[in-house]
Amino acid sequence: MNKISIIVPCFNEEEVLKIFYDKITEISEGIDADFEFLFVDDGSKDKTLEILREFSQNDERVRYISFSRNFGKEAAMYAGLKESTGDFVAIMDADLQDPPELLNDMYETLLTKEYDCVATKRKTRKGENFIISCFSRLFYRIINAMTKTEIVNGARDYRLMTRQMVDSILQVTEYNRFSKGIFSWVGYRTKWIAYDNRERAAGKTKWNFWKLFIYALDGITAFSTVPLLISALAGILFCFLAFIMIVVIIIKTCIYGDPVSGWPSTICVILFVGGIQLFCLGIMGQYMSKEYMEIKNRPIYIVKETEKK
Repeated sequence: MNKISIIVPCFNEEEVLKIFYDKITEISEGIDADFEFLFVDDGSKDKTLEILREFSQNDERVRYISFSRNFGKEAAMYAGLKESTGDFVAIMDADLQDPPELLNDMYETLLTKEYDCVATKRKTRKGENFIISCFSRLFYRIINAMTKTEIVNGARDYRLMTRQMVDSILQVTEYNRFSKGIFSWVGYRTKWIAYDNRERAAGKTKWNFWKLFIYALDGITAFSTVPLLISALAGILFCFLAFIMIVVIIIKTCIYGDPVSGWPSTICVILFVGGIQLFCLGIMGQYMSKEYMEIKNRPIYIVKETEKK
């Protein structure tokens, strides 16, 4: 019988874990497969780890990994994929915004061997903060315009994959991870299932505008070098404009006797060009910082405790 591993990244999810566990165990009873529930505690400060210990003691299918600190969801997903043992592997959030009831159809689809992955995306962003929703749409347009790796608008991390695809993902060992891009970059045939956006079953979201903004920048720099090209083109453009302005000033002064304008206009130009220079340096700094982190070769996560110890 096939085995399905369910990977659940957790960060301060004490309010929703029991609700999620009851729901996923109920769903699993209707699927003809063995199950492994692998919870990854991403350095939670609440009672998440205590609840996971209880689950593991009462259900032999439950495994857990607890990090020494908060390493982020990307690290939690990578750890879950690395430690999973199933023939099929699913990633699912604990807040029940990812509908567990879709799991059976996803599994049946993969059994046909027409696809290697069944992924989910949201039809709408109903219930989401308006500003975050607008910036999210803008992010998908920008990243898809900048990279050959297609990132589906509204894509969730919730997906069911074959072991072959999971093994391919694990070959991508970079420190700065952007899983939505990695899932697409490794290829394989993917079927998309759309569903209406859902609110959390309990608890509060750990994401805010600033965290999402940083995540978006990580995604762009991880899969595109176009920002570097933009900075180079900006430099060329301003060199050309400077040359044109020099010619104009010489003509106005020598032929028409028009004096050069005063310092206010000069200061404005200096500030504007200086801002462009700092912007371009910031772009290069982002790429250099990513390279710096990769060169240090630090572990993506550190495990403090598992169900075995």
